[in-house]
Amino acid sequence: MRSIWKGAISFGLVTIPVKLYSATEQKDVTFHQVHREDGGRIKYKRVCSVDGEEVPYSDIAKGYELATGEMVVLTDEDFADLPLTTSRRIDVLQFTPADQIDPIYFAKSYYLEPDGQGAKPYVLLRDALERSGQVAVVKVALRQRESLAALRVRDGVFVLETMLWPDEIREADFGFLEEDVDVRPQELKMAESLIETMVADFDPAEYKDAYREALQEVIEAKVAGKEIVAPEAPAEAGPAVDLMAALRASVEAAKRERQGAAPAKSPGRAAKAKAAASGDAARKAASDDAEEEKSPKKRKTRRSA
Repeated sequence: MRSIWKGAISFGLVTIPVKLYSATEQKDVTFHQVHREDGGRIKYKRVCSVDGEEVPYSDIAKGYELATGEMVVLTDEDFADLPLTTSRRIDVLQFTPADQIDPIYFAKSYYLEPDGQGAKPYVLLRDALERSGQVAVVKVALRQRESLAALRVRDGVFVLETMLWPDEIREADFGFLEEDVDVRPQELKMAESLIETMVADFDPAEYKDAYREALQEVIEAKVAGKEIVAPEAPAEAGPAVDLMAALRASVEAAKRERQGAAPAKSPGRAAKAKAAASGDAARKAASDDAEEEKSPKKRKTRRSA
């Protein structure tokens, strides 16, 4: 990996020099726009909309359009004068429990490596943070943009999670939250049973990007001059008419899938207890469904403030 930024963690009077690396990468098949007839690359020119002339990159500035349509032109000098007080510093603002930060705030992840003589204070803060069970809320400036961020430990390395500002999070203001939606107790129990049946430890290695793999196979077939045969798409089930029946069928299908899977691990007592509870819940839900009252209670889906 190549570092993309150098700075320091500022923790009280302690300064820890660090290097910053992108912790993630988007793996996708990239394409170019080409001429369909001969495969030639499509090129674009930077043309001024006022005089129609092509503009060299050195003459391009940033413009902010006003509501009136007028353009305010900003130069590099204008940006250089802006006060980025956290420039080249990761300022620790406070420490807080990780579960108090909603994951919706997280934007991008970076690794931090100690630089120069920073190994000892780096390890000291890392170990102290791990033992505290907290994450550090910090402020940092990257690429001319100041961000809040969370500093946490993963596999012995600091991970800097840049965060969105509160006014960048959209409100989930949907009409159905104000509606009264009928949710029968039996349906809720069956849904809970389905969840219990599908509980498993998360192993990301079990999942793969099937679309990207299929697309790569298409490209390789094109290169080899082979005929491309599209696989038959599986039939998609229509919308469920009877929600309770669909839930019950889902529980049974999940159980069959679990039973048919290779037993990589022997279930512990907790897992066995969950499975037994799941079966009991399903049987109880089916029994309750038959004895459902004529006037079911309504559940309001609006979340409490």
